Amino acid sequence: MAFHEVRFPTNMSFGAVGGPERRTEIVSLTNGFEERNTPWAHSRRRYDAGVGLRSLDDVAALIAFYEARAGQLHGFRWKDWADFRSCVPSRRPAAADQTIGTGDGQTRSFVLQKLYHSGPGEYARPIRKPVAGSVLVAVAGEPQTEGMDHVTDHATGVITFATPPAPGAEVTAGFEFDVPVRFDTDRIAVSVASFQAGDLPQVPVLEVRL
Repeated sequence: MAFHEVRFPTNMSFGAVGGPERRTEIVSLTNGFEERNTPWAHSRRRYDAGVGLRSLDDVAALIAFYEARAGQLHGFRWKDWADFRSCVPSRRPAAADQTIGTGDGQTRSFVLQKLYHSGPGEYARPIRKPVAGSVLVAVAGEPQTEGMDHVTDHATGVITFATPPAPGAEVTAGFEFDVPVRFDTDRIAVSVASFQAGDLPQVPVLEVRL
């Protein structure tokens, strides 16, 4: 499968419904207790792109985008309006938002990540599709200059420094990001009459692992 570095129209993803999905295997024991395990280290997101359609022009744009991706064949970028920044949605990203590693004097490349923390639990989500021009990086609190001190691969989320950060130096970053997804159907059924009556087509979109 190829991945197209193109973003689904944001005016249509704005009204979409979706979010993270987990897979949990639960075994009920004879004594009434449960054993719970998961085969997934990372969550996976699902969306319905049909909910965001507001006009027949949106339907035409959706079909054009779908055909250009050959249905489920090629992945693309998706903006999740509920979770697209290294900080809370109401703030602008800052270089100190997320810790992405600690220098050892040798490592030059670090992968962007976002930490979700609540109570005793936390989850570090790899960020593979940062938005170009949004990434801010700091080492030990000192801002780093893109193109001089480091470069960002916006297709993989990897930050590569010209000089390895010193041992013990905290590497932090702030950014906006997209979700890598694909369509999860080989068929889109649209009725103009039904659409005008408020019956929206279902267009499932599924996050892909990269």
